[in-house]
Amino acid sequence: KKMCEVKPNNSAPTEDIGAERDWAATKAFFDSLKTNKPRPPKPQYAVTIAVSSRTLFDMVAERKIYEDEGLEQYVAYQVEHENDPLMPGVAFPFVKALMNVNSRLRKLYPDSEELFDIVLMTNNHAQVGVRLINSINHYDLTIERFCMTGGKSPIGYLKAYMTNLYLSKDSEKVTEAIEEGIAAATMFMTQTETLSETQLRVAFDGDAVLFSDESEIIVKQHGLDTFFEHEKEFENKPLAQGPLKCFLEALGKLQRKFYAKNERMNCPIRTYLVTARSAASSGARVLKTLRSWGLEIDEALFLAGAPKGPLLQKIKPHIYFDDQMFHIQGANEMGTISAHVPYGIGQKYHKGKLIEQPAKKE
Repeated sequence: KKMCEVKPNNSAPTEDIGAERDWAATKAFFDSLKTNKPRPPKPQYAVTIAVSSRTLFDMVAERKIYEDEGLEQYVAYQVEHENDPLMPGVAFPFVKALMNVNSRLRKLYPDSEELFDIVLMTNNHAQVGVRLINSINHYDLTIERFCMTGGKSPIGYLKAYMTNLYLSKDSEKVTEAIEEGIAAATMFMTQTETLSETQLRVAFDGDAVLFSDESEIIVKQHGLDTFFEHEKEFENKPLAQGPLKCFLEALGKLQRKFYAKNERMNCPIRTYLVTARSAASSGARVLKTLRSWGLEIDEALFLAGAPKGPLLQKIKPHIYFDDQMFHIQGANEMGTISAHVPYGIGQKYHKGKLIEQPAKKE
């Protein structure tokens, strides 16, 4: 399937008039509220981030009740504890950083709908919703859109919300989302240091994350020497896009809104490319690919096979995307919040060795 397309800047003139009327009513409702909670932006203009309840909040103890005692006991426990706020989860600092970018954007562009829109996407039972709402209000998070699917797959809803990024702890759902062309990743808990509250920092691996796995296939099947020759030969041929390219594109769109107001040096979004490629032998193709897409990356770090953990520890990203589990584990051990992108040939290997694949069921 073709990877996600960035949303158009202007919606079609034939847009449903009824939907427009509903939107005007929603706007009037939010404007009439006594609270200063900003209303959510229109999905077709927003950069929509869908987070699962288990990434937003720490629900390990509750999950154990669900697994050990079943759904009924789990729901009863959540209802009984609905006035006890859940503790922050692995995506919590990322969500707070998104909210900070929004407040900066609203100051510069008071009427703009080009903002992050955070949607809680959970397969929880609607009964559990009260505790989730209470927890969101406790931390003063701006999350107005909820999807509680009661065990049903969220993929259809992700498409309806024009989701730019989906974060979950369920690798099967993440794989399903990527297969549907939605940028998605599985988040892993770690003990992290304090992260920046004024700048959203997002770090990406290159191959099979921002770019396709076409070059990775050559490394795995023919070795590094062939790979270096191949990258030199095709230096001017852009790589195909990978599953997270559209999210980088969406971040770039918001960054440019700050640049337009002369805020480049004070931009609250910073992006990083952290790749195992070496700059001299295979770096040019990556940079030229980004240029051909019209995308900028703020910092590009070519590690030539060195471990990524120590550098990520210096960057302190709110999220780091990689397609290989051993890089995720290395980053996690050093306190970096990491998200696994289950895409490409790297899923068949561990530390360079082919994993025995289970036979496909007929």
